[in-house]
Amino acid sequence: MSDAVLDASAVLALLNGEPGHEAVAAVLPGAVLGAVNLAEVVSKLLGRGVSADDAQEAVRCLGVELAPYTAAQAFRTGELRPLTRVFGLSLGDRACLALAAERGATAITAERHWDERVAEAAGVGILRIRHAP
Repeated sequence: MSDAVLDASAVLALLNGEPGHEAVAAVLPGAVLGAVNLAEVVSKLLGRGVSADDAQEAVRCLGVELAPYTAAQAFRTGELRPLTRVFGLSLGDRACLALAAERGATAITAERHWDERVAEAAGVGILRIRHAP
């Protein structure tokens, strides 16, 4: 699946060897990671005591395309707020969905609350690497 946009939760699952990481590995290296989700990944890694250099190297080793956050994506992220508020999506979640919509790609996530209603609201396909209990 070369048309995959990774949510921060999916990248962290891969880097930490968490359940579902195999599904993320299967879309590498052709996947895309947006700048907002990159910031989330780096923040989480540094919060766990990983050095900035090691965090940068970990992301680089994934071989994913790093996509800038554009004004068009920012507007779409904002537009998604009223459509997805009931699902509790964060700004990072909505930024991932906006990038996936822009690229006509599937959003890959470990977030269990991203279901078909979120996919419909965002107008994208979603692959959850973990399923709701």
